[in-house]
Amino acid sequence: MAARFFEKYKSEIAPALETEFVQNKMLTVKLEKIVISVGTGFAMTDSKLIQNIQDTISLLAGQKAVVIKSKKSVAGFKVRENMPVGIKVTLRGDRMYEFLDKLVTIALPRVKDFRGLNANGFDGRGNFNFGLQEQLMFPEVNFDDIIQTHGMNISMATTTDSDTEAYRLLELFGVPFTKGNN
Repeated sequence: MAARFFEKYKSEIAPALETEFVQNKMLTVKLEKIVISVGTGFAMTDSKLIQNIQDTISLLAGQKAVVIKSKKSVAGFKVRENMPVGIKVTLRGDRMYEFLDKLVTIALPRVKDFRGLNANGFDGRGNFNFGLQEQLMFPEVNFDDIIQTHGMNISMATTTDSDTEAYRLLELFGVPFTKGNN
């Protein structure tokens, strides 16, 4: 069975975007991928903490997250070659739509004093980036299993180069933006 947000895209969002921006169905803006990443500079030497962060991000995404290792040594940051410096997972297809559904309908409304995401996170090429302060807003995360709270960066890539088309796509999905932007 297809994800709920994918069905919503096919039935409601794509036709609305076609009438608003383009007449060719092949040029309709789509969500291409969502990348969830965590910089683990604070935990480079603690393998248990790295594993805990990897397990948490894997649980949120529904697929295994990978550990990103440094390519070369940087003495100023006390980084050696092959030290873990980040964790990321790239979501596409149904998992991407399921994560977006969970993010918009469950996780973001649970943030205390949440006023919306800042629309300045668009990069000029139709991609939207934002950060979350902690992982505890997701219902899958068990507070007792967490060693240390951490934030995460979420990047949503679309098939368009226009920020206005990407903004409208995410707005139709229900991504809450702050008022007065874009």
